[in-house]
Amino acid sequence: MPRNPDIPDAFDVYTVVVLRRPADAPRFSDEELDALQARHLAYRAELVRQGVVVVNGPFDEQSDPSYRGMSIFACDHAEAARLSDGDPSVAAGRLSYDVMEWWVRAGSLVFPLADGPVGDRRSMPDD
Repeated sequence: MPRNPDIPDAFDVYTVVVLRRPADAPRFSDEELDALQARHLAYRAELVRQGVVVVNGPFDEQSDPSYRGMSIFACDHAEAARLSDGDPSVAAGRLSYDVMEWWVRAGSLVFPLADGPVGDRRSMPDD
């Protein structure tokens, strides 16, 4: 059977972490939330400085308000999960996360602030 022309010959595969607010997130005072948010932002900024996170930011006007933000990591799934566990908001139970691979057409995304290549180039296996 001929290859489907709608399937790209190559993909760039990225490690994505989506942050979400769990239904059972603990309550904090406004002062505690402000301090926790400051630590969360500082942690994420440090991951960017280290080159482990390529890009990240919050969501707005989404259909599910439990989704809070997303990061694209320049590492594998296991390392992204380990680093996400270290986020102060995750450790405090205020946020949880999902880690996944995201396959996009090769060359369709560029990260000009990254120090090196991001993701892995792969081909769709032939069935």
